Amino acid sequence: MKTLGLDVGEKTIGVAISDALNFTAQGIETIKWDESQYDTALPRLKEIIKDNEVTKIVVGHPKNMNGTIGDRAIASEEFADYLKGYLELPVVLWDERLTTMAAERVLLEADMSRKKRKKVIDKMAAVMILQSYLDSNQ
Repeated sequence: MKTLGLDVGEKTIGVAISDALNFTAQGIETIKWDESQYDTALPRLKEIIKDNEVTKIVVGHPKNMNGTIGDRAIASEEFADYLKGYLELPVVLWDERLTTMAAERVLLEADMSRKKRKKVIDKMAAVMILQSYLDSNQ
């Protein structure tokens, strides 16, 4: 009964997963993909879902600061719809405003080099998206 959290970008998807009780989120990996070909991410996502007994997916929904929907939010909506059709799991869009900036701040405070931050920023953003969702449902 785990929940998967995704931070969907143009070239990478940050992936986080909850514990079995849906209390905490942990980052697991960053998937490289081609946003113009959704199926480039699907095999790895299916594997993660099967291996971890995922029952729900939370996709970050990057609204603009004023609450409007921009190009990135539309792209996330379209990917979420695609996942619903192919994975037959509930998919929830979750407001992710400022999660990437917050993740960057955490990594800066941890004194992580720019090169290392680049490798983990999407995974950390996925953790923040999923943890926010889990906290709202407690």
